[in-house]
Amino acid sequence: MTLVAAPARLSTAAATFEADFAARLHWSADTDAAIEHRVADILADVQKRGDAAVLEYTARFDGLTAPDMAALELTQADFKAAFDAIPEAQRDALQAAAQRVRSYHEAQKKASGESWSYRDEDGTLLGQKVTPLDRVGIYVPGGKAAYPSSLLMNAIPAHVAGVQEIIMVVPTPVRGSVATGGTGEGTSTKGERNELVLAAAYVAGVTRAFTIGGAQAVAALAYGTATVPKVDKITGPGNAYVASAKKRVFGTVGIDMIAGPSEILVLADGTTPPDWVAMDLFSQAEHDELAQSILLCPDAAYIDAVQREIDRLLPTMPRAEIIAKSLTGRGALILTRDMEEACAISNRIAPEHLEVSSTDPHRWEPLLRHAGAIFLGAFTSESLGDYCAGPNHVLPTSGTARFSSPLGVYDFQKRSSIIEVSEAGAQVLGKIAAELAYGEGLQAHAQAAEMRLRKQG
Repeated sequence: MTLVAAPARLSTAAATFEADFAARLHWSADTDAAIEHRVADILADVQKRGDAAVLEYTARFDGLTAPDMAALELTQADFKAAFDAIPEAQRDALQAAAQRVRSYHEAQKKASGESWSYRDEDGTLLGQKVTPLDRVGIYVPGGKAAYPSSLLMNAIPAHVAGVQEIIMVVPTPVRGSVATGGTGEGTSTKGERNELVLAAAYVAGVTRAFTIGGAQAVAALAYGTATVPKVDKITGPGNAYVASAKKRVFGTVGIDMIAGPSEILVLADGTTPPDWVAMDLFSQAEHDELAQSILLCPDAAYIDAVQREIDRLLPTMPRAEIIAKSLTGRGALILTRDMEEACAISNRIAPEHLEVSSTDPHRWEPLLRHAGAIFLGAFTSESLGDYCAGPNHVLPTSGTARFSSPLGVYDFQKRSSIIEVSEAGAQVLGKIAAELAYGEGLQAHAQAAEMRLRKQG
């Protein structure tokens, strides 16, 4: 059977554009009710029974049977052995990527993650104290795929922020288990570990790690068990069960975000080789069938050229079936009146990844307000950002870039206000505070401020 990738062809000049555009963008973030119910049960069970529940669910879903939690813990020696075992080229690539990610986040910390203070004219000290979280948990997928790059992107900014303990959970399911898409018949005392993930844990400096996944891993991190330490915040991507669990434990712990399907939006002026753009659209479409790849361009002939390259390149892709379903189901090639209109539509979409594939990207960048990450120029492929450019690849999806930001050092810090009022300052502020407190009917507030006023006469 010949695979066909047929993104919707839209034009902003068409009378039906708004309706067609809205239909193409629509994606429901609602989790299946059965998943929500199952996750709630798992969280409650882990909170009640701790390690015993985690062991039971790990056997049931991952097919990994263990006598105790100690058998599911990875050691620093495991990390080092994995690092030594992978090919030299992979070791070099991991270290180079880690160094770039670290350098970027060190600059980020210097720019926005330091304490500050000042004294006003009365000598009152005002400021903000920035301190790192004590302990964080990072979830690294390990069921149908493994993502060492995600491990770097979560652990390194936590380290740069000053977090002392980074607890990693990574499922190592047995082939044939539920977690690998099987029937659950596969069981073993040893799961399938990804050496590159463990090597990345060595490079990134993970403190402790457990071979557990799913909602039970999120629960263990959020509530703590006899073996798994309770953390202050959980970051990292996962499947629908992991996303649902993160939503439910928010408030008990912090979370980074609830990520939807991957997205890429390419703004093209028609000057970039069309096969480059076609492959960039593929780069997100290959994640899964719900990923969204969109091209905005004012040149109809160029859009035709990109479609021809999609048709030509698709058969060469190992994940061609997934790409075809993604592009046909959620992809779009949109003809705009001009680049200004393309920028305006991009702001409405607020994509996760935004490529400005133009000979003059800095002309258009000031018009772009909402995006997780902006990639400027034809040579800046989104894939470079995924692995080694430096900025974090954990980005807001599903339009949430309108109000949220990439994962960063600031996600692993908290801020405390600093106030030291001088005697002279108390004379000014006390009167203001008392007046407002009396207006709110809070007498103790008012009198606490007035007691610090100098007696007159």
